[in-house]
Amino acid sequence: MVRTLSTMLPLGTKAPNFALVDALSEKTISLDTFGDKKALLVMFICVHCPFVKHIQEELAKLGKDYLKKGLGIVAISSNDIVKHPDDAPEKMKLMAEKLGFNFPFCYDESQEIAKAYTAACTPDFFLFDQKKTLVYRGQLDDSRPGNDLPVTGKDLRAAIEGVLGDKSLDSEQKPSIGCNIKWKPGNEPPYFG
Repeated sequence: MVRTLSTMLPLGTKAPNFALVDALSEKTISLDTFGDKKALLVMFICVHCPFVKHIQEELAKLGKDYLKKGLGIVAISSNDIVKHPDDAPEKMKLMAEKLGFNFPFCYDESQEIAKAYTAACTPDFFLFDQKKTLVYRGQLDDSRPGNDLPVTGKDLRAAIEGVLGDKSLDSEQKPSIGCNIKWKPGNEPPYFG
């Protein structure tokens, strides 16, 4: 597994729009889906990545904890499913059902949405305020597979609480780290590698 850091998209960036099909409901999800939310968390994850597996219970818990507090959440998988069939939409659906995700889990087949967000790894987190302006991009917490630190979600949770509480966030943010997004041959973005 290649350990890859977030690109750390500049704070203040407007959320790129998307229209992707949710593996669970089969409905098309876009930024407009979350128009009434006070904040939006866009997570790039996948099924097979050990970094995602390490935190997957916390991701489900985030959905449960913030569903009624004004946070919209969407998870997106952009991996090449030809080389990584474990990340196919039917496997995404099984993962979401098993973990009890209460948010959409969409497949980015063209990988254009990952590129628009400059997503580089799984997991990669992007938190936007009500105006869909980027206020946080970085890690869930300091826990990684094998480092024996508990998964708490403290960094991302502090950012979510801050944006929901109309507080300004510290611009010093630690990048997420995980497996690189599995780009289709010849589709690697310029920021990759």
